[in-house]
Amino acid sequence: MTPEAAERFLEELVEEGPTAAALVLNAVAEAFRLRPQFLRRQPRARQAQWMRQTLGRTSSASVAEEILASYFLDHHADLLIECLDALGVEHEEGQLKQDKPPCPDKKALTKAVKGFVKGDHPERRKLLLASFAAQSAIDWPDLEALL
Repeated sequence: MTPEAAERFLEELVEEGPTAAALVLNAVAEAFRLRPQFLRRQPRARQAQWMRQTLGRTSSASVAEEILASYFLDHHADLLIECLDALGVEHEEGQLKQDKPPCPDKKALTKAVKGFVKGDHPERRKLLLASFAAQSAIDWPDLEALL
């Protein structure tokens, strides 16, 4: 994620998903050993920079996964459902029915991804696909290659 995209994402998170934003900022404060009050007083660009550094670490993968899942489930469930439907993944209101869903064949996957990213908010759609591909339960090399 570029610094600009990270700042936009964090701003959106603060406005639309205060619970997920609190998770992010708490993870950042813990990673950098900052007092949360100090972090919250910093400019959004600085917070976003620390967020990128924190969530980009391998050791923070599970935290990043939880934050993104919360963000999409709680604030963009319609988009998540659209994505899962396009990919042919069984779900119930955005919650996966299988722990490790099988990857569709490459042709169907390519068509689904290309169609999905053409909708409104392409940056958010790409983030959703990237966060889906990065989940520990998803082992879809073809999706990772498309992204």
